[in-house]
Amino acid sequence: MDVNAEFSQRVLLHGAQMPWVDSPIAGVQRRMLDRIGDEVARATSIVRYAPGSQFSPHTHSGGEEFIVLEGVFSDEHGDFPAGCYVRNPPGSRHTPRSAEGCVIFVKLWQFDAADRTAVIIDMNKIGRVRDPERVGIAVSPLFEDERETVELRHYQPHASSAEVFADGAELLVLRGSLDADGEALQPMSWLRVPRGGQLSSVAGPDGVRVWVKTRHLRNVCAPAL
Repeated sequence: MDVNAEFSQRVLLHGAQMPWVDSPIAGVQRRMLDRIGDEVARATSIVRYAPGSQFSPHTHSGGEEFIVLEGVFSDEHGDFPAGCYVRNPPGSRHTPRSAEGCVIFVKLWQFDAADRTAVIIDMNKIGRVRDPERVGIAVSPLFEDERETVELRHYQPHASSAEVFADGAELLVLRGSLDADGEALQPMSWLRVPRGGQLSSVAGPDGVRVWVKTRHLRNVCAPAL
């Protein structure tokens, strides 16, 4: 299965408006944003767990990165409320579940095979530093290595930015609103900018919090089965 698998193309999807599609696990549904592969796939998705649902125990051979958007996500490593950013590296294993139900944004099979860095960050509590090049924008670093940079950006009301992404970018609006090249983004709106792509953005009247990943679209490949 290929979904938005042409990574030279710009893609904008409003996740909150997309229909839910059942997964093979009862009580777990998803909205596919991009995908290469079937049930084992290089995938970016929004996933919903019904209250009391549980995924089968599994190992993440290609790694897993996720943000809890709503509710509380749980596994044997802890309970992760909305606002948590988690990276489970290749070889990690868990049994996901949610007692009250939750919604997560998740990326699978997108790690370097040798990566063994686990990350758990409560983005509600993390500090931020002012962006010296952009007025009204602050940044909370989440992860960085030789392949990618991941950060949370905090825009003050009406703050603006114009940039070129030499090696591509992904943005997910978490809170507030953002005008991106004339298109209105709301919470769960997901934008993929291809390598060499440009983006001019302006925050809405209440500001905006945006998860941003850059430099990673040099490394697109299907999972090694």
